[in-house]
Amino acid sequence: MKRYLVLQNGTVFEGEAFGAAAEGIGELVFTTGMNGYIETLTDPSYCGQIVLQTFPMIGNYGVIPADFEGKCHVRGYVVREWCERPSNFRSEKTLDEYLKEIGVPGICGIDTRAVTKLLREQGTMNAGIFDSVPTDLSAVADYAVTGAVETVTCDRPETISPDGDVKFRVALMDYGKKNNIERSLAARGCEVTVFPAATKAEEILAGGFDGVMLSNGPGDPADNTFEIGEIGKLMGKLPVFGICLGHQLMAIAQGGKTVKLKYGHRGVNQPVREAGSHRTFISSQNHGYAVVSDSVPGGRETFINANDGTCEGMSYDAMNAFSVQFHPEACAGPKDTAFLFDEFIKRMGGDR
Repeated sequence: MKRYLVLQNGTVFEGEAFGAAAEGIGELVFTTGMNGYIETLTDPSYCGQIVLQTFPMIGNYGVIPADFEGKCHVRGYVVREWCERPSNFRSEKTLDEYLKEIGVPGICGIDTRAVTKLLREQGTMNAGIFDSVPTDLSAVADYAVTGAVETVTCDRPETISPDGDVKFRVALMDYGKKNNIERSLAARGCEVTVFPAATKAEEILAGGFDGVMLSNGPGDPADNTFEIGEIGKLMGKLPVFGICLGHQLMAIAQGGKTVKLKYGHRGVNQPVREAGSHRTFISSQNHGYAVVSDSVPGGRETFINANDGTCEGMSYDAMNAFSVQFHPEACAGPKDTAFLFDEFIKRMGGDR
């Protein structure tokens, strides 16, 4: 069955349908990862977006629920070729079966390189996946990702305990977290309590926690005015570590600014350079906004994107707080920067 990817500028790519028998409109973005499609689909940071995989074959190791990083919130899925017969002893279903189960439309058989080049040249834009080409594209053009954090955050607090003794208690603010953040903390002896995004700072400060973790998440960081205000109340009171959206919200809470990137950084092969040195790490990333480093009072830039020079990390030395734009928890991706969790432990009083 034919299916069409229609961009807001009127460009049409004809392909074949797979996944759910549905149509979807969203912000079209591409990710360059050669693996990790399961983690990509279940990363809440993709809420409101149609995701295009640049790697040509997707689905070859099936769908493995144990590897989910959260709940799927994508609006559509675009691939060159999907594998109908995956080969993996852990696989529980095919990619097509999974997309049907969660109601997400997919399209395959299109030139994903051509779409990616278009987005790189013209910038991220809205698109729709349709069974027939619509004559009116106003719904596509008018689409905006709004209320994303409220959509993906948890409903109530939940506590995850480490296997051994509890060394530290951490409050993890859920703006659309990936599950490996809490696993990375638990592996280092932390008892992690996950809180909804709407939790007030007073509740966190009264909870007896040793540190606060601010998670990744979707959407424009400037939209989250409540969360920004509460983060401002936390910084300087407890050690704080922010990742991705958490990094952006911390900067705004201190009076900084963020800008939307032309097409963002999404994939598991993004190079980041340590400020003041030539040491470079390969990182996992998924974001469309960046912090303007010289706009943040009291902030010191710690990492820089080696490709485009944008800010990849900040330290607030006077407040015992720091943040990074990339994902040290990986999943998928390299674990080059997992040492940042050890840095967080050290800031909470640990000896590692």
